[in-house]
Amino acid sequence: MGEEIGASGFRSEDFALFSRRLAQETDLARAMFEAQAFAREGYRLGFEIEAWILDHNYFPAPVNERLLATLDNPLAVPELSRFNIELNCEPLSLASGALDRAEAGLSALWRDCNAVAHGLDANMVMIGTLPTIRDEDLSLANLTPLNRFVRLNEELQKQRAGAPVRVDISGEDRLLCEHHDLMLEAAATSFQIHLQTPADLALTFYNAGLAAAGPLLAACGNAPFLFGKSLWEETRIALFEQAINFGSAARVGLGSGYLKRSGVEHFEENLRDHPPLLPVPFDDPPGKLRHLRLHNGTIWRWNRLLIGFDDGAPHLRIEHRILPSGPTLADMIANTALYLGLVGHLAGLGDDGTGGLSFAEAAANFYAAARHGLEAEFAWPGVGRAPAGRLLLERLIPAARAGLAAFGLAAQDGWRLDIIEARVRAQRTGAAWQRAALKAAKGDRHRLMAAYCERQRSGAPVHEWEL
Repeated sequence: MGEEIGASGFRSEDFALFSRRLAQETDLARAMFEAQAFAREGYRLGFEIEAWILDHNYFPAPVNERLLATLDNPLAVPELSRFNIELNCEPLSLASGALDRAEAGLSALWRDCNAVAHGLDANMVMIGTLPTIRDEDLSLANLTPLNRFVRLNEELQKQRAGAPVRVDISGEDRLLCEHHDLMLEAAATSFQIHLQTPADLALTFYNAGLAAAGPLLAACGNAPFLFGKSLWEETRIALFEQAINFGSAARVGLGSGYLKRSGVEHFEENLRDHPPLLPVPFDDPPGKLRHLRLHNGTIWRWNRLLIGFDDGAPHLRIEHRILPSGPTLADMIANTALYLGLVGHLAGLGDDGTGGLSFAEAAANFYAAARHGLEAEFAWPGVGRAPAGRLLLERLIPAARAGLAAFGLAAQDGWRLDIIEARVRAQRTGAAWQRAALKAAKGDRHRLMAAYCERQRSGAPVHEWEL
């Protein structure tokens, strides 16, 4: 989905042709999995950060085209709205010091983005949902004018037969609203981790990502507010699912279950359950799987299996999409350490990566974490039911330390789990800080954002922030 498309509109013949090629490439992918054709060595790590551009009143500033043109860095690319951009880092071999290198690269890019933004009389911020966003900001006038976004909006509207998007989220307050395009998606910004694995372990790490999603999200929430309402600790989860989902099969969610035999099940489900949205015909050889990969990019599972191509064999990687942007790079790299440690631990327990947690329990944990953060109650094998904070402190953070050691990361990068432990002990996630800071600001969301941006600039992890 990051690739621009040349189509100006789609006809029924385009959908028919795309569907035939998608079926052909799914068959070919099945054969590639059976032949063990994917890269079987090493681990690599990558990131995507979705960030906001704000004016001095902390409202969205729709200037991403000017910012990106001035910045002129291929690691910074447009997002759906004119007030968001996406930052990336070069893929890194997962070895000792990898998280330090990732943080250094992202920090340098973030500094450059901020310098350019200041020249446009704007500021940058990383946050899961923006407390000051208004409904009028989410209009098509603020859609980034790229074909892939324009066509995607048109096709989503057709799939809904013109029916509006209805959002109903209940937390401390209740949000009820309707929208007629896909711009609600722009109100939710995330931090996405890419983990390339040896092909024979991809199923295990994919499943481990699902099993770990609840505890991970509970420790990392940063999206409690939307349109003046106090909602979930991770309101992004409900918002994105309700903004995009339609029909009988959810295009945003955890998927239908764990992988059981092979990663090809992921792509077979895509073909079976989800009609194409962007039927762009490619002239590449079928072996490049261009249609299969584009189709996969229009199904936004929170934990998604990707096929990539580089100079060697095609590879498999897991894109873990559940985490919010912010509060600081230090927090996000610590969140990465927790993700790697938990999936490394679960992958080491057995062949399927689930650790004995059923998919139904994993899904219940995930949505409980999205709603309640560290106050959620989880099911966990060998424990029964336990509060998220206690489970993390007594079992899962120690397990994550062992998981990092299995990757060879503990010696140099293990201290980042100290940030997670301190955050959990203090009950001070980004979401918890925002709630307390809004109370201290007597409900003034602009004062909240002023304080948030000032503390983000300090670089200190959120558990050290004052109100």
